[in-house]
Amino acid sequence: MDYNKLAELLFPHIKKTPEEYEKIYPQRNLPADAKVTRLGPSPTGFIHLGNLYGAFVDERLAHQSGGVFFLRIEDTDDKRYVEGAVDIIIDSLRFFGINFDEGAETAGGSYGPYYQSERGEIYQCFAKKLVKQGQAYPCFLTSEEIEEIRAKQEANKENMGIYGKYAICRDLTYEEIEAKINAGESYVIRLKSSGSTDLPPEEMRHIEVEDGIRGTLSMPENNQDVVILKANGIPTYHFAHVIDDHFMRTTHVVRGAEWLPSLPIHVELFEKVGFEMPVFCHTAQLMKIDEETGQKRKLSKRKDPELSLDYYRNEGYHPAAVREYLLTILNSNYEEWRAENPLAAIDDFTFTTEKMSNSGALFDLNKLNDISKDTLVRIPASELREFMADWSREFKPEITHFFEDDCAYIEKILDLGRAGDKPRKDLIYAKQIFEFISYFFDDYFKIEDDVPANASSDVQDILTEYLASYNHEDDQSEWFSKIRAIAEKLGYAAKPKDYKKNPEIYKGHVGDVSTVIRIALMGRAQSPDVWEIQQILGEERTRARIKQFMS
Repeated sequence: MDYNKLAELLFPHIKKTPEEYEKIYPQRNLPADAKVTRLGPSPTGFIHLGNLYGAFVDERLAHQSGGVFFLRIEDTDDKRYVEGAVDIIIDSLRFFGINFDEGAETAGGSYGPYYQSERGEIYQCFAKKLVKQGQAYPCFLTSEEIEEIRAKQEANKENMGIYGKYAICRDLTYEEIEAKINAGESYVIRLKSSGSTDLPPEEMRHIEVEDGIRGTLSMPENNQDVVILKANGIPTYHFAHVIDDHFMRTTHVVRGAEWLPSLPIHVELFEKVGFEMPVFCHTAQLMKIDEETGQKRKLSKRKDPELSLDYYRNEGYHPAAVREYLLTILNSNYEEWRAENPLAAIDDFTFTTEKMSNSGALFDLNKLNDISKDTLVRIPASELREFMADWSREFKPEITHFFEDDCAYIEKILDLGRAGDKPRKDLIYAKQIFEFISYFFDDYFKIEDDVPANASSDVQDILTEYLASYNHEDDQSEWFSKIRAIAEKLGYAAKPKDYKKNPEIYKGHVGDVSTVIRIALMGRAQSPDVWEIQQILGEERTRARIKQFMS
């Protein structure tokens, strides 16, 4: 077979040589240890937690090493393309603090085009190279013939695919190929795998690959004559990834564990094309504990709304909290570092792939909420107010004015109980924050809890006495002394421990009395300090709420 002649028959329009592309896309001028990473999503419009999880790894590896993180859009399947999807990807990741240095729809870069659909001639140049080397061939198998092969393999309990005796187009002569093309027969370009054999996997040659997360991986070499170019000249993911990651000078490929079965194919493609392989980093799958079974399972688009990044934006999780949480499941030493460096910037932490789990990474929404509490307590009230204003504009515009009209008022509310060595950690995400502070706004104020049963008959007396003694200028100590006095006057213990010792001589204790006042003012039995809340509400609104409750 004259493979040069075959290559010209198949690719007469490809004039550039591999060497020319090496000059067009030279090695990047970066520090010696700098890493180049990429995110390569399909433009489907659905961006999920797994994308953010992987992008966080990409971003950290690149930026803490002085490298480059770029966005490549893998849009070779036009059936999956959704208008505006790329903007959704960029905006969603930017919201969570993930920024690209170059790539599709960003500030540019010298290694594009960054849409695979615009790189057709590059892929075909290297498909032509493989044909010239006798390492790829045109395959004219029809879909019906492939189905017949699959049925036969299934019946014989053989490995599925085109390999060995099933790769029947491998040995076609030049004349046979030319005749089929002239007859208008459709064909794909397949890799002529070195391991194409009928041997079972356990008898095949094994390869070893150093994974950046999992260490040394040993697996059977590829034995499949996989498609590298489809009938329309568009590459498969396998081939496009190899060509693009070489010419975009990617040093580390971060992807999910579901790609591990494809690794032997990619290893062989890198070897045959003659490219140095990047470091593959196969991340653990995101898992959760199933509420029904109590067992671990993969996060599901159908079952788990928290898989979508839209969930976190709709609920109003602060991006800093999400980043903090992701690092706890990405690096096993992060929580220890954070405990030792409570005020340090998150980017001060040295992220490493060696500290990543190679089994299922367990996602726990309750733990995210706990971490969010810890994170938000460190964020100044002025920043929280701006965050709430931004969130409400998009998701609850009818409340935006609360966060824009009187900034000093809302910042006092958001700062409530957050001072001192043991600050309250009540705030979790925007939707919950507004519900938590809603009693400060008359339009949203409502009575949610009942007064204590043992004080229900004394409500009017308690509140009458409270209004009579109330002085807005009292400090906290003076204010509480008056509540104790009201409690004693009405037959309640001045201290809870007194009531506990002699419950038969008291109606209740001072806590029951203060709870009546709390519910009249806030509508809730639990809240931050009542005195502080009154200082924010002001005397007029405080008195008005008490009177309204009494009416």
